[in-house]
Amino acid sequence: MRHAAAHEIQAVMYSSSIADAPLVREPLHAPVAHLIRGGLIEGLHYGSVVVLGADGGVQLQLGDIEAAFYPRSALKPVQAAAMVRAGFPLDGDLLSLTAASHSGEERHLAGTRRILELAGLTEDHLRNVPDLPFDPVVRDDWTREGRLPSRLAQNCSGKHAAMLYTCKLNGWSLDDYLDPGHPLQQAIAEIVEDLTGQRIARVTVDGCGAPLFSVSLHGLARAAARITTAAPGTPEARVADAMREHAEMASGSGRDVAALMRAVPGLLAKDGFEGVHVAALPDGRAIAVKIADGANRARIPVAAAALARAGVDPAALAEFAGEPLLGGGAPVGCVRPVRALDPVSVPA
Repeated sequence: MRHAAAHEIQAVMYSSSIADAPLVREPLHAPVAHLIRGGLIEGLHYGSVVVLGADGGVQLQLGDIEAAFYPRSALKPVQAAAMVRAGFPLDGDLLSLTAASHSGEERHLAGTRRILELAGLTEDHLRNVPDLPFDPVVRDDWTREGRLPSRLAQNCSGKHAAMLYTCKLNGWSLDDYLDPGHPLQQAIAEIVEDLTGQRIARVTVDGCGAPLFSVSLHGLARAAARITTAAPGTPEARVADAMREHAEMASGSGRDVAALMRAVPGLLAKDGFEGVHVAALPDGRAIAVKIADGANRARIPVAAAALARAGVDPAALAEFAGEPLLGGGAPVGCVRPVRALDPVSVPA
């Protein structure tokens, strides 16, 4: 099958409500977190943060929330919703796995195998890159047992299995399902634009080999809000329900995004490489975070602070303040979000 070139993805019929693509520019990031050691600011993490209210309005913005950027795996709930719209029939733990950056635990491998089996396919059909499990403990056990990198263990295997299943259901070709011009990827691109409310700025390749679409941080938060506020039974609502009810399948045991969804009732949360985090509540309040240097240590405390600014009870977020900085094995500091993210600073 001959497919359109990547740039032709944007030739889909646009809704009048879809805005132009965000500008491709050097992001104007701002300080979002201080690295405190012994009472002094030892380091500084730059980034961008957006907090949306239930009405969709911007309640807080730091840095550059309108520049084009790559959401990485934080876009997976949108990709999953696109596949459900295209006929992907599964719900529950297997739909959660479809939107996962999983840890490579046995539950994740078994779930991916199950999706493939339901499609009448095998691991050999996957086109994601072989890798070791993402979770350090699981990876160490895997290596100790002499097991080699595999496509099944790679953290995006659930998404890739679901992509293959969606192709099989629609009669689309399987070998080239990662081609940006493939009908599957064109369908995903169209839903990315629909849910973010803006055209895609650039298309590249993600770490797993799948097409990666560039939007704005504002657009990413908007998409998360649209997923969590969707009417019951819709593709978006099915994805949100699956991820919230099976948080460990969308991430893994001990992962902060799973713990965050357990701690805050109704919250949908997803992380992405290079310091990306998105979360949304059922009433449409949403946050999105990009840490400029990709540092994971700043991602979760900044995201938790943004959620507090969105109105989440800070007590529910206490465990997400970040890991302490150690000196001689003892805590001597922390990663502290900047004052603008302090919920106490919200005007009365």
